[in-house]
Amino acid sequence: MPRRYVIVGLGAAGVAAAEAIRDIDAAGEIVLAGDDPHGYYSRPGLAYYLTGEMAEPWLAPFSAADFRRLAVRRLQARVVGLDSQAQQVELEDGHRLAYDRLLLATGSQAVAPPMPGSDLQGVVKLDDLADARDILRRCRGARAAVVVGGGITALELAEGLNARKVGTHYLLRQDRYWPGVLDEVESGIVEQRLQKEGIRIHHHTEVAEIVGQKGRVRGVTTVAGQHIACDIVAVAVGVRPRMEPATASGLKVDRGILVDEYLQSSAPGVLAAGDVAQVFDPASGRAGLDTLWGIAVGQGRAAGQNMAGEPVAYRKPVPFNVTRLAGLTTTIIGTVGRGRDGDLPGIARGDSETWRHHPGLPAAQDAFEVGGVRVLVGEKTLLGAVVMGAQAASRPLQALITRQADISSIREELLRPGVRLGELVTRFWNDGRWHDAAP
Repeated sequence: MPRRYVIVGLGAAGVAAAEAIRDIDAAGEIVLAGDDPHGYYSRPGLAYYLTGEMAEPWLAPFSAADFRRLAVRRLQARVVGLDSQAQQVELEDGHRLAYDRLLLATGSQAVAPPMPGSDLQGVVKLDDLADARDILRRCRGARAAVVVGGGITALELAEGLNARKVGTHYLLRQDRYWPGVLDEVESGIVEQRLQKEGIRIHHHTEVAEIVGQKGRVRGVTTVAGQHIACDIVAVAVGVRPRMEPATASGLKVDRGILVDEYLQSSAPGVLAAGDVAQVFDPASGRAGLDTLWGIAVGQGRAAGQNMAGEPVAYRKPVPFNVTRLAGLTTTIIGTVGRGRDGDLPGIARGDSETWRHHPGLPAAQDAFEVGGVRVLVGEKTLLGAVVMGAQAASRPLQALITRQADISSIREELLRPGVRLGELVTRFWNDGRWHDAAP
């Protein structure tokens, strides 16, 4: 009898799992269940949809023909519970759906801002396509907006609102943009470009209250007592995994659903992948959350293989993210930030890894004009890199960091003032003057 696979979630991890299952099991029934009425689309693409660079139809990575090829049944339904003993999921309408193998790929959702007035009309987030449509609708009648948040999603909101001719104020709690990942020069480049676009940046500024009139946003009052008039308040202060079905059924959870390296949860036959999965990493001995699209795809593929009977351990790759900051293509690889003690917290959607290891290691950096290269240099290997602007060095750097290539022969040259890092790294990689440092 064909096996039934139920996948809860219509995002990157869920669809990748369905593809992996179908590659192995041509006869099994695959059910994709999710409550997003817009189905499967590119959430990273929403930023470009806001700015007008991407039309809405372009957001769909899959066509109807692609789903027919996969032979999956799509079910628009919210899963509210799980009975792992009976091997059934419970839908919001009371119906139950039986499974042989289950994947929870429910993703994450934006954290609600803990401030007075957050329930007013005009307080927006960028979680999904419905949010993006709502923002675009509100932009048509808005004169000013305030953006709150320190990561990539907040920056995307600021640029999207500004592109729609809405006067934009960007509020930063700290003295510069994204200090946990970027250094002072890189933050400065981003801020200067934003200001050149017309975005007003307010440092050391926090919202005390969102002020409204007749239920609609009319401005914000800051902790310092400043009033900023606006029609929209866009908030991107973090995300939280959607764990309701897991917690309701008693699965082991922490910040996400706890799974082993095979993406297996505490219940037999129930796996988790993507934003909601807190995956054990044997290399570090820790279980971590990630909310990058590419990692969700990788976890989804591994989960699908395991569900279909071909065991494969998921190995977290070296963190790698290509994004755009103030119009500059920016690649972030490996360990790049200042580092803080403690466990890794949840990572805001779209953000690169929040770097918390190797504080104080030497860094080498090219001179910046509209971009540049920064590398974090270990004793024998490169630990991380940021490439802003021209991307010629990003592929060699990714390869060298991923392979833990021995850079001893060029280490002194890397740290020499005035060296052209991008050219040196690219030449070193192309010449093949390296070998794996790790046994």
